[in-house]
Amino acid sequence: MKNTIKIERTILGLTQDELAKKISVSRQTINAMEANKYVPSTVLALKLARVFCKPVESLFQLEDHD
Repeated sequence: MKNTIKIERTILGLTQDELAKKISVSRQTINAMEANKYVPSTVLALKLARVFCKPVESLFQLEDHD
């Protein structure tokens, strides 16, 4: 699964740590998501969508092998 978390975070001028605090996870979790090494839970995906004011579908895209 691909995502645009890093792009959206950069647009808002947030560090990984600041975004992590907003959604109550560690900075390492944000880093893993941005590196496409971690797929978030539905709750976490919805929290990210709320922070970025975007629908979940615009943040996460399935790849052919998913």
